[in-house]
Amino acid sequence: MAVSSLNNYFKRGVLLLLSPKCYEEFFVKFNLVDVPCLKAAVSKVLGLLIVAGALMVKVPQIVKIWNNQSAAGLSFVSVLLDLYAVTAGVAYSYARGFTFSAWGDALFLLIQTVLIAVLVLHYNRSSSTASAFLICFLAILYALVGGMTPVDYLWSMQATSVPIMFLGKMIQAFTNYKNGSTGQLSSMTCFMLLFGSAARIFTSIQETGDNVIIITYSLATLGNAVLVSQFIYYYFTDKKKKTSKKTDKKKR
Repeated sequence: MAVSSLNNYFKRGVLLLLSPKCYEEFFVKFNLVDVPCLKAAVSKVLGLLIVAGALMVKVPQIVKIWNNQSAAGLSFVSVLLDLYAVTAGVAYSYARGFTFSAWGDALFLLIQTVLIAVLVLHYNRSSSTASAFLICFLAILYALVGGMTPVDYLWSMQATSVPIMFLGKMIQAFTNYKNGSTGQLSSMTCFMLLFGSAARIFTSIQETGDNVIIITYSLATLGNAVLVSQFIYYYFTDKKKKTSKKTDKKKR
């Protein structure tokens, strides 16, 4: 009886990750090399790991702004465009009924991006501006996910979010270039976003098959790669400058 109950619990748990067909292939027929099921299993596990990682991906950025009491070097326009992209992704995926492992990370990114936007407005503008923005955003979000917005409109938002999101990344990259540094931008956040968006390309192909979603994550990966390359460039540039200053002092 106990063994039977454990088997039932095990099967229920596995079926949260695998289809009944793949469960039969792996645990009944013991066919562990079924390629379609292996791809599905890897995609599902990877998706869940990305969702779990998304809980913390922008926390280093939030903490950095909060600890320094400054949002210097952060482009609000870039943050706003990024927020539009993740909001569109969440609303569209929710309306289409995609599995949570395929878009759950976008939900957590949305929450964290809103916090970053509020902090940027708080430190660069005023507290009242930040509060007004938050209230307006929550009202818009409710309209998008509360069944008041047609799916066709959500699809259009998702489609337009592709160039908008990429533009946001490029605006931040230009801000970094203009300032000659990455300012209060968090390197850890950018690196995690790069790995997360790259992995999402694979999971989106496997779990949604939606070309708009796939293109979105492909461009997000490219944009994040540009920001990461700037961190690497400015790190070695700053290191070279410090070395040159030390050498000059020794010569004197």
